[in-house]
Amino acid sequence: MDVTVRGPGPEGPFLGARDLFETERTLQRPVTVEVRDDPDERTRVSHDEEGHLFVISRQAATSAMARELALHEFAHMHHYEDGHPSHTQSMEEVIFLALAGRSIEQRKLTHCYQIANHMKDIYADDLWLEVAPADKLVAFLESSLAAAVADRPRALAAWESTATKPQRSSGPPEPAAQRTPAADPDITAVNAAFALGLVERHDLVGDDHRIYDLAYAAAQDAPEVDMPEFTRRFRTLARDPDDSEYRKALVDVTRAYATGGERAAD
Repeated sequence: MDVTVRGPGPEGPFLGARDLFETERTLQRPVTVEVRDDPDERTRVSHDEEGHLFVISRQAATSAMARELALHEFAHMHHYEDGHPSHTQSMEEVIFLALAGRSIEQRKLTHCYQIANHMKDIYADDLWLEVAPADKLVAFLESSLAAAVADRPRALAAWESTATKPQRSSGPPEPAAQRTPAADPDITAVNAAFALGLVERHDLVGDDHRIYDLAYAAAQDAPEVDMPEFTRRFRTLARDPDDSEYRKALVDVTRAYATGGERAAD
């Protein structure tokens, strides 16, 4: 893998990520990592026939998660080069198949694109978690969830007043959350499902992990969203889908979120 780092930041995390990634996978096109001072540009990746451009803020490049962020983006690049369905499927086609003839709020449509990004991320994480430990990822998910719960007093109060908290079981548990203080509670619930679906997909936490207690508190914020069902959808995505299988999964989850769960037909 050809990785070049430019800008006011360290090379180590990116070259270390390259060395780890190469133990299982490789990239055919060169990668340029561009570190920028702009703290709002945490990560952004673009592709063309000449190579991949990975833009990252200096704040992110010097953080404890820098290597993991690089591994995650290398995995996206690999799926792009390999033509993985999650990285080639047109979201416009999915919106048409799932929602044609229906009136949907603009915010819901925007959220559907975010859900598609979560599915891309699941497949990227499937790759890099083969080569690196997930401790930092779990800690990040937990801290994000704790911050979200602390920002939602109603959810926290509901959790504190409930004697029985969820435990992991054969069925889908209450999920964890990732969100910002101003996040819409509906998409926050789906973000939560993504977080817990990911850790369960890779068996990253035990049944008594604190993330389950925190997840129950976060769940109180979005009673109209079936977070256990979204957790199941993320956790059970086919490991190696063909184009039709992936399209069907994305149409189903898009319709489930935007309209409340009618099953899609491919």
